[in-house]
Amino acid sequence: MPIEEIAHFLPPEQEGYDIAIASREAKGAKRIGEPLYRHLVGRVFNLLVQVLTLPELNDTQCGFKCFTAQAAEDLFPKMTITGWTFDVEILAIARQSGYRIIEVPIPWYYKSHSKIHVMRDSMKMASDLLVIRRNIRQGKYVQPN
Repeated sequence: MPIEEIAHFLPPEQEGYDIAIASREAKGAKRIGEPLYRHLVGRVFNLLVQVLTLPELNDTQCGFKCFTAQAAEDLFPKMTITGWTFDVEILAIARQSGYRIIEVPIPWYYKSHSKIHVMRDSMKMASDLLVIRRNIRQGKYVQPN
């Protein structure tokens, strides 16, 4: 994501939201130089995310996310997953805790030096989604009053 995009994630543009996430899928977003296979793999993963945990978000895996201080202080201590799906968990905890999330369309440039290995990491990521779903259903992310 070009650094010039950062202003779109901060007040006053995102007043009223607790979390702004970069999205390659929101209306107005652009993907530049991404191979078709990587796009398809990402869309399949996001379909799983939507079915299992976050039906209203179109792109949880784009790397840039901006949190208010209050949201970050509340949410990150509740995180249990440290792998590639940590951001899905944080967003699921946020949604369950009533935080307001917005997807911000960005121009996104594919970089071939990604550290994710699609075949090796996919099974762990799918397993993590099932853990997140179970935790949501069991209320593990909700603090009692």
